[in-house]
Amino acid sequence: MSEAKRSDGKGSNRQGSDGNMSGQLVSAPGAHSLAEILSQPPYWSDCLRQLRQQDTAANIRELLGDSSEWLFIGCGSSYYIALAAAAVWSAVTGMKARAFPASEILVFPELVLAGSAKPAAALISRSGSTSETVRAAEVLKQKRVRTLAVTCTEGNPLQELTSCSLPLPPCDEQSTVMTRSFTSMLLSLQFLAAAWAQNRKLAENIEKLPELAAASLKSLNSRVQEFVDARQFEDYVCLGQGPFYGLACETALKITEMSTSYAQSFHTLEFRHGPKSIVSPETLIIFLLSEQGYSAECDLLEEIKSLGGTTISVTNRADARARESSDLLIEFGFDLPEMARIAPYTFAGQLAGLYTGLKKGLNPDNPRHLTRVVMLNE
Repeated sequence: MSEAKRSDGKGSNRQGSDGNMSGQLVSAPGAHSLAEILSQPPYWSDCLRQLRQQDTAANIRELLGDSSEWLFIGCGSSYYIALAAAAVWSAVTGMKARAFPASEILVFPELVLAGSAKPAAALISRSGSTSETVRAAEVLKQKRVRTLAVTCTEGNPLQELTSCSLPLPPCDEQSTVMTRSFTSMLLSLQFLAAAWAQNRKLAENIEKLPELAAASLKSLNSRVQEFVDARQFEDYVCLGQGPFYGLACETALKITEMSTSYAQSFHTLEFRHGPKSIVSPETLIIFLLSEQGYSAECDLLEEIKSLGGTTISVTNRADARARESSDLLIEFGFDLPEMARIAPYTFAGQLAGLYTGLKKGLNPDNPRHLTRVVMLNE
């Protein structure tokens, strides 16, 4: 039996939102993942408080403020953070922002940097040691691109290579898969975008999210568990548009990692252009419904339900169409603008992956073939 990492990373006995002391011994399969999923909102509060108190945005803007565009770069879950963060950055700041896997910087750097006069790049890595991301930082440094490290640790190789860093309190996980670190880094980048744009109202709304999300997550856990335990699926599809597309990709990855199930992700409205041929009662389709595209996305939701698919809908507020076409409806009801409340849309996928893995007799904390950090031989 191994001791779980304490939730604040400093050896304290801070109590997580699951009601258990995070310093207690944890041995049951999936116990680390569940505790980390349920502890997300308190960690968000810590991250946002630190960013505000240290005036991080002003410090970063002093170094990178004359940049003409932003590149958001990562691997795996960190790449999906990049996809969502780039969409939010463009929407909030009005600047051009694009997301790339770190491998694209290594293999096709001229395509990534084509037409970029003075870019800044945010390199995202939970550990700060992911080989491809560190190598991408080296390439960008050689090309004199100024960079920002976004990590959940201190004193890592990525920080040593970048121009500045987004300092977050320790929000790393004991389990292999990213859950708490994903949302903490994403939310911190959203807060940075609001501060960069000097949108004080948006920043204030983002700071309201942790308390609202904590109340929602408490009831969501049991609902997702009951839903998963009562059904058997052969295929999983996760759909989202705009900033929700990156979250759909992450949702599919969580199901794949934690349960060794095959899951796909698409832009919501692209699903009808061929992929919908797989729809059946044994296909679980998860819709992350946006406010901006709600009507068109609900059209597809109704279509997929009419074809016999099993559906989960995650939305802020649902109408009669969404209620009638959803086998499980997750409705937040937050009085916040859309760009302030996207992080909780990951909860359903994290919990679905966890409980699907447990149902299959697996340990979602330690999926086969995976390691917490991908470090390649030189």
